[in-house]
Amino acid sequence: MAAPDLKTVELTPAHWPDLEKLFGPNGACGGCWCMYWRIPEGERYDDVRGPEAKRRFKALVASGEAKGVLAYADGAPVGWATFGPRRSFSRLDRAPSFQCDDANAVASVPCFFIHRNWRGQGVATALLAAVETALRREGARTLEAYPVKPPRGAARISNGMAYTGTLSFFLKRGYVHVGDRPAGKQRVRKPLKPPRGK
Repeated sequence: MAAPDLKTVELTPAHWPDLEKLFGPNGACGGCWCMYWRIPEGERYDDVRGPEAKRRFKALVASGEAKGVLAYADGAPVGWATFGPRRSFSRLDRAPSFQCDDANAVASVPCFFIHRNWRGQGVATALLAAVETALRREGARTLEAYPVKPPRGAARISNGMAYTGTLSFFLKRGYVHVGDRPAGKQRVRKPLKPPRGK
């Protein structure tokens, strides 16, 4: 089978209808609407997910505060990845296993969503490459991600648990494991070289 012809586009408010179409009526994974990592301290995710999460995320997209990349195949949205300064995802700093001393200088790519019909066809690879390109252009020098490491003996990770990516996916793409845990979400990093001419 020939590789799909994928196109990636950085998010703007004009892309909201495509993002809404990709996420579906329930908002990607369990009503998240890409708000899980953005929940402020003092709120519970279960109290926000669903329509309230959609409302908040739509407002972030409209204001240009939410950053991300959409992937398209034949004009239809098939994948999404969000990125931005690590501090813009406040839940990261509240997770003890993700703490670091240089959070102000780090960019993060904390989640992906791939349409079920397009998983395993290079969409995540295209999205990550687009994220890295966008961040280099913005001057970011370190990109961090939080992939899942399966428990020892586990054959695979469910799609619902792999929304942050898998450890093997990032290691194959030059990321370094900096927060080794026996299983579950890890922390990986990659230095971003500036674009040529800068």
